[in-house]
Amino acid sequence: MQGSTTESDTVLDVIGAETAIAPGHSEHPDLRVWGLITFLMSESLMFGGFFATYLLLRGAAAQWPPEGTEVELLLPTINTIILVSSSFVIHLGDTAIKRNDVKGMRKWYIITAIMGAIFLAGQVYEYATLGYGLKSNIFANCFYLTTGFHGLHVFVGLLLILGVLWRSRRPGHYSEHKHTGIEMAEIYWHFVDIIWIVLFSLLYILTQF
Repeated sequence: MQGSTTESDTVLDVIGAETAIAPGHSEHPDLRVWGLITFLMSESLMFGGFFATYLLLRGAAAQWPPEGTEVELLLPTINTIILVSSSFVIHLGDTAIKRNDVKGMRKWYIITAIMGAIFLAGQVYEYATLGYGLKSNIFANCFYLTTGFHGLHVFVGLLLILGVLWRSRRPGHYSEHKHTGIEMAEIYWHFVDIIWIVLFSLLYILTQF
């Protein structure tokens, strides 16, 4: 009889411990998020390869960028302000969903998508007005490959944000306890912004010195 009582108390303790965990939260990390982080780490290595190659070529060149290759700062600086600001905007969307404010999340994610689209449009305009192409010289080759690869990542980020907005149409799909997809889109977008800050510093700022 005493053994049965002890066993029942143990079961009740386990149930109590489980219910103490907030709904929708697990004591184990979400493997989808870790999968995304692993993917972004691999992408970081690819960008690192681009940056290392660029620095090596810059160090070996007598003049950098080559004569006749001008790097304008105005448009890229505006683009940088827009993209970096969008990181703060998308975080407001993540904060909103954690308050169970789906409409607020949609609003901030829509604004982020617009800012990302403006960034890409600015980059396309820059390409059209630079005056040199992919094969003009080694600097131009590095410039187009690096910024183009980053632009591709911005485009993928836009698709992720639009996917979140599309899924949010379903009632209850996202809530204060179900928002992994939203967090993953935010993490990816922050990654894109961090890479751009490094890229902007190397390709635009350092070329002025």
